[in-house]
Order: sequence, then structure tokens, then C-alpha cells
Amino acid sequence: MTNRIIPRLLLSPAVILLLIWMVVPLGMTLFFSFIRYVLNSLRKPEWTSPSLGNWRGFGNYEYVLFQAKDFWLAVQNSLFIVGSVILVTVFFGLAIAMLINRPFFGRGIVRILLISPFFVMPAVNAVLWINMILDPVLGLNGLAIEGINDFVKQLHTLPRLGAFFSLWPEIEPVSFRATQTSAYAVIIMVAWQWTPFAVLIFMTSLQSEDQQQKEAAILDGANAWSQFRNLTLPHLARPIAIVIMIQAIFHLSLYAEIEIVSRGNGNKNLPYLIGEFSSNNIGAASATGIFAVILANIVAIFLLRIVGKNLVD
Repeated sequence: MTNRIIPRLLLSPAVILLLIWMVVPLGMTLFFSFIRYVLNSLRKPEWTSPSLGNWRGFGNYEYVLFQAKDFWLAVQNSLFIVGSVILVTVFFGLAIAMLINRPFFGRGIVRILLISPFFVMPAVNAVLWINMILDPVLGLNGLAIEGINDFVKQLHTLPRLGAFFSLWPEIEPVSFRATQTSAYAVIIMVAWQWTPFAVLIFMTSLQSEDQQQKEAAILDGANAWSQFRNLTLPHLARPIAIVIMIQAIFHLSLYAEIEIVSRGNGNKNLPYLIGEFSSNNIGAASATGIFAVILANIVAIFLLRIVGKNLVD
């Protein structure tokens, strides 16, 4: 009995500190969400101090749900960005991990180069993509479109096919800062940064795959697709579940990429909306934060029921 009590007593300070670290911020956010608390108010100076005298009840929640025009757009963008990034990273992560799992010359260098984007800071990643790659004038996007247009213009001089190519319209580069495309810019840059994480997890799991089963499947006449579907994919079920859950948690809090790409124009998510509210209306920002916590728990429960069951098999 004593052998059990002493380790628990030694662990209790760390557990208590962790609980305080989690409960205090959440409790303060919950309290602020029920009061009228703004940073600047000439009409009601008493609103600038958080106190029970400014109790508002569910007024902040009603304001966020029914009066804040960007709340439902932020929820939609949050789910769209997270879901799209997960699909892209899992697909390309599986493909790349399968390709580099086989031995070839320089595989170690290729692995290091593949993993390196994961260590780039989010703000640096966003600046790199939006200015050097996706910019419609000076980026690779604009230069590639300009090169294609110049090539098509040269085809106009062909003796027989020139008339045909002259009918081709000139291609316009896509501006990824626009309202309609800014969310796709965020998806591209975040997927580029997080695909190496998926590759690392899948590659590690593939190295522990039972090769005897694959050899037996080859002797039985199974093709490459059958081996992947019946052997490799079930073996990667747990790593895929882990990658999906970790990325869902991280990507629900994206902020730097959205700020740098378009300042929330067309790709505003819940963390960015909270940042806008927190510039003055702390009560609304806190209520939005509670909604974000609820959304994160709904997503976590959904993932646990759909793919997380592989973790406990």
C-alpha cells in the first residue's frame, strides 16, 4: 500500500499544477463570456472593468450567434481548412512514404529534405508561399503563367496550326489573396508544411510491416493494389488515426497563415475571429472562445468514433 501512495504523492504537485494551468484560463474565459467587458467604452466606463456588476448572462453568446456576421463563416472556414489539409497530407504522406520506403541511392538525404519543411515557422512558411510562389506578378505562379502565354504566342507563327493556337485565350494568374481563393492558399501552405509529419509517421510504421505476409501474398498472385489494400493499409490504420487527430487539434488554431495571406479576407476562422473581437469586446471574444472549445470537442469525439477506434484495438 505504501509503495503505491508515495509515487502518487510525488506526482500530485505536477498534476495539481497542470490542472491549475488548464482550469484557470478556461474559468476566466467562461466568466468573461457572461459579463459585458470591453476595453474602450465612453458611454459606459464601468464596462471596461471585469466585474459581476456587468453581468450579461447569455447576451454575448446571442450576439456571437445571431448578430456577428462572420461567426458562421468562421466555423465553415475552420472545418473546410482543417478537413482539406488532413485529406491532402494523408494522401500525399502515404504516397511519399510508400515511394521512399524502398532502398535507393541517396535515400537518407531525400528523407532529410522531405522532413525539413516541418521545421519552418508558420509565419515564415506563409511569407514564403504567398510572396515567392503564389504571387500573381513576381511569384512562381505569375512567372509560370507568363511563360505559358509567351509559349502559346510563339505557336501563333506556325504555318498550319497557328490559326488554331491563336484562338486560345490568354491565361490570367490566380490571385491567392482574393476572397474566393485565400482559403486555398492557406490549405496549400499548411499542407506543404505538415505533409512531412505524415510521411515521418507512415514511414516509421512501414518499416515494421511484416514482410513475410507480403511475400506470401505475392506467391498467391496478389498484385500491388491488393497488397496495399489488404496488408499495408490495415497496418497503417493506427498511424493514420494519430496523424488525423494531431493535425485536427493543431489546425483548428491556425492564425499566422490567415493573417499574412489576406488578414481574414475570405479565410477567416474562429481563432482569427476571436482576435478581432479581443481588440475591444472581450466578452464576445470569450464567448467565441467557448464555441471554439465546443467545436474542438465535437471534432475530437467525431474522430475518436470514426478513426480513433484503431487506437484501442
